[in-house]
Amino acid sequence: MEANQFGKKGWTPDRIENLNGKVFVVTGTTSGTGFEAAKILLSKGAKVVMLNRNLKKAEDTIAILKQELGRDIEVINIQMDLSKQAAVKKAAEEVLKTVPQIDAFICNAAIAQVPKQTLTVDGWESQMGTNYYGNWTLQALLFPLIEKSKGRIVTVGSLGYDMGIKTIKFDDLNWDKDYTPNNAYSQSKLAQIMSMYELQDRLKEAEKTNVKAYACHPGASKTNLISTSGGLMMRIMFYLMMPLTQSAEKGAYPQLMCATEPNLDQKGFYGPTGRSNWVGPVGAHEIKPHAKDKAVATRLWELSEKETGVKWNI
Repeated sequence: MEANQFGKKGWTPDRIENLNGKVFVVTGTTSGTGFEAAKILLSKGAKVVMLNRNLKKAEDTIAILKQELGRDIEVINIQMDLSKQAAVKKAAEEVLKTVPQIDAFICNAAIAQVPKQTLTVDGWESQMGTNYYGNWTLQALLFPLIEKSKGRIVTVGSLGYDMGIKTIKFDDLNWDKDYTPNNAYSQSKLAQIMSMYELQDRLKEAEKTNVKAYACHPGASKTNLISTSGGLMMRIMFYLMMPLTQSAEKGAYPQLMCATEPNLDQKGFYGPTGRSNWVGPVGAHEIKPHAKDKAVATRLWELSEKETGVKWNI
């Protein structure tokens, strides 16, 4: 493994310059890494548009941020339920009406380890429908403004991409057979990461190098992701792993780096570089070949257009 390009300590938010006049859209900011990312961006002077489903929690979050950072921070919430395509489209419309630019769009929200096979209102397995199709549609609809802003799309994946069956189960995307919480979650995260590298290829082909797309992951961070949607066994396991995890703030570093660091190589996969890539200094690290399988990625992209009815205007 080559040395970390940011030195021994890896990337830290000290590298972020003044963000006055910049606009960041971040999903899932009422807790965990999303909250920490929003807080750090606001502390550097950025305007943050939060996308959250729960309005009460979003209001509380804004109150906490203002209490910690001062009344004059620029932060608003737009309601969005990532698991429903209609809600995603409505939120995208609202974002486009609300802000003149998007310097970076951070796709942080996700659900994980749903104990039993559950379908979304649109008929997809819930983790694929939320983590993958929800983000696919949101990214595609915000893309024109991101392009106009010469902005970035940052997808927060997971090391789960390298678990499960390590490919896309095209013949049974909803896991009608052999559903397990981990397999379905892993597939949704693999799909999210794959779509970023596929997007890079398509942007390059269209000679649209002004937009950058990044894939990263938070490592093993103390967030309530598992306790929100995971089953009892999963929660117990995660609790036992707690001593091996890092803070949610550190878990936010990879997405912040991908959103702000100048001239960051898009081909990298970013996260902690320490033990098993769970913790440690943040930088680029190995990504397994199956995440960049061109044939699978192309097929997934075409399927996504068909399933969602949404096409990217590249």
